[in-house]
This record gives sequence, C-alpha cells and structure tokens, in this order.
Amino acid sequence: MPEDSALHDTVAAIWRQESARIVAHAARLVRDLDRAEELAQDALLAALETWPRDGLPHNPAAWLMTTAKHRALDHLRRVAMQARQEEALAQDLQSLQADVEPDFAPELIRSLDQAADAAHIDDDLLRLLFIACHPVLPPASRLALTLRLLGGLSTAEIARACLQPEPTVAQRIVRAKRTLADSGLPFELPQGEARSEALGSVLAVIYLMFNEGHAASQGEDWMRPTLCEEALRLARVLAGLSPQEAEVHGLLALLEIQASRLAARLDEQGQPVLLMDQDRRRWDALLIRRGLGALARAEALAQHEATGPGPYQLQAAIAVCHARAATAEATDWAAIVAGYDALMARYPSPVVRLNRAVAVSRQSPEQGGGPAVALALLQPLRELPALRDYPWLASAEGDVLERLGRREEARVAFERAAALSGNAQDQALLRARAQALKSD
Repeated sequence: MPEDSALHDTVAAIWRQESARIVAHAARLVRDLDRAEELAQDALLAALETWPRDGLPHNPAAWLMTTAKHRALDHLRRVAMQARQEEALAQDLQSLQADVEPDFAPELIRSLDQAADAAHIDDDLLRLLFIACHPVLPPASRLALTLRLLGGLSTAEIARACLQPEPTVAQRIVRAKRTLADSGLPFELPQGEARSEALGSVLAVIYLMFNEGHAASQGEDWMRPTLCEEALRLARVLAGLSPQEAEVHGLLALLEIQASRLAARLDEQGQPVLLMDQDRRRWDALLIRRGLGALARAEALAQHEATGPGPYQLQAAIAVCHARAATAEATDWAAIVAGYDALMARYPSPVVRLNRAVAVSRQSPEQGGGPAVALALLQPLRELPALRDYPWLASAEGDVLERLGRREEARVAFERAAALSGNAQDQALLRARAQALKSD
C-alpha cells in the first residue's frame, strides 16, 4: 500500500489524464456542464476517501467513470421524481438503466473496458470538445473552458497559464457555461456542414493555445510550456477521434514540429534563443518524426477533398522545411517562400505576408531574395491596420535594416518593437539588439 502522499500523487495523475472523459460522459447523461463537473468531482472525492482504505482498484479510470455514472443516475432519478417523471426524463432513465445496473459491482467496472463502451466515451469526449469550443463563445472563453473541461486544469492553473487574475478566469468560465446553457445548444455532435464549421473553431482554439504557450504575448516568461503541452495533447486526442479529417492531422503535424524546438528556444541561463541561432541537436527527433507522419496523413486525406490542403497543413509543410535542415545555413528558403506563396494564394492574411517577407530576406539574391528585396515588401505592411502596432513587423524591419548596414534605422525599429511588445523577455531581447547598434 503506497504512502498517502504517493497515493495522492497517483490520484492526481489519473485525474489529469481521465477527468475530461469523465466530465464528457457525465455531460452526455445530465446535459449540464456545471452538474457534470460536480459529478466528476464527487467521483474524485469518493476515490480520495475509498482508495487509501481499500487500495487502488485494478482499473482506477474505470472506477472513477463508473462512480460518476452512478452519481449521474442518482441525479436523474431525483430530477425525474421532482418533475413527476416526465416522459422524456423517464425514457432517458430507462435507457440508462439498460446500460448500468444500480448495484456497484466489479462486473460493471470490467464491462467498461469493452470496445463499445470505449467508443461511446470517445464520442462523449469529442462532443465535449466541440461544446467547449463553440463559436457562440468569445475566443478567450473558449480557451478557458477548454483548459478547464478538457485540460483538467484548476482555475488557479488556468489563471497562471494565461496570466489573468483568478477571479477573471473564474467569471469567464461561469459566463461561458451560462451562455451555453442559455443558447439551448444540444449536447450532440454536429453533423455534415455544421460539423465542418464547428471543427474550424475547435482547431482555432487548440492553435491559439499552443501559440500563446510557444510565444507568450504578455508577462515575464518567454514561453508557457503548460499551454503547449495541453494543446499538443488535445491535438493528439482530436486526431485519434477524427482520423479522417485532413486538417486535424495538419494541425497535429504543425504542433508536433513546432514543439520539437521548444527545448532549444532557451539557453542554459533561461534566455531566449532565436531560430537561426538554436542548437539543432537539441531539437526533439521523435516529435519531428511524429510531425512528418501526421503531415503525410494530412496530405493523403487532402487529396480526396475538393477544398485541397488547409491552412494548418500548409503551415506544417513550411515548418518541415526548418525541421529537415541540419543547420540554419542549410535551410531551403526557396521552398519556404513557395510554401508561403501557396498559403497566400488560399488563405491570405497580413501575418502571412509578413512571414513571407521574412523568408524572402533569407533567400539568396540569385533566388530573387535578400534583405533589400524584403524591406520593399515590409514597408507597405505598415499601412495595414492589423500590423500597425504589431511588434514583429518592426522587429523584422530592424533585422533587414541591420543586415543592410543601416544601423541607426535598425536601432529605432528594434526600440519601437520593444515598446510594442507586452512580453518582458521579448522586450529585453529587442532592446539588447537596439543597444548593440548604438554608435560608439
């Protein structure tokens, strides 16, 4: 029998891994996110009371799932009684009775391992993901609710990860649940065209989560690994639940490859290291291989879709160009520019134009690139409202101006970029570049 502290650590690890499935399954039964969370928490409390006395069950995840299901049954019985057993609730209860006997028996725990039940749980998890990421909610609320329901993070953990006051995050989650309840949205998986539209919102939330973790927009830390880890985990879960969706695998490929560089983005002192200066031996080869596999899957599926490759797949193909280069000098910048051309042709945006210009700056003059060509592409972007106060436009200008020998202009650009950035590490890095360009 493990010590209490070790047991509590084990329970916490199991809960982090399984809480989303438990909440998702309870939500399908009771059709109420708040109640589903309460039922899941009740199951966790029951485990904390029972397991220290009786020991870990053979299948802890199934034990928690079964306990939450029984709590859901009890809740529905009470609701049915209070509502004088209205027809719809009675039918729900009858169908649940056929699936779950009231006696909490070991045979029931073992039955949860059956493939049919696992398939239902997978459907529940996918359903919860679509609900948490529904477009009826503002993006910040989708992110907070997804981290709570599917990441298993506490309100305090979400607040730390998103650099928001805990009361703000708590209110955001409460409002999100209320909005979903008031909207009357069915707790069902969307189908057909509605599902395709909803999937875009799900992918956008996971993408936003990873990007904010990869390059924090605010605060003292350059990265927030918790957000990257949760986004990557959700992308893997979604790929397993939606194996025929090309863009799901495209996003997974992009995140796997981007995550492969995380360890190299900070030096031993915890200071930022830019892409061109990273020690590529520190890139995670396993994540790169996983990313290449996911991209191959996305490309194979996209061949059968009339719409062709999606934006995440195209971005993943660009990321692969970096992953395949053993050194910064070996990077195939022509292929990267071509990748951005393909992205611009199908999904144009000011940020894509900016990234393409940066790639052009790294091309050789023989290929039609270089810093002078890139500067001509960057300057018109200043007039775009979306980029007027974007720090990375000013940073890109500073970089090409420095490489052109226009040191004072580069210094001003880096100072402007630092003033526009909300991240302390970015500010320090940019100001250090500006300081290095001051005339002696």
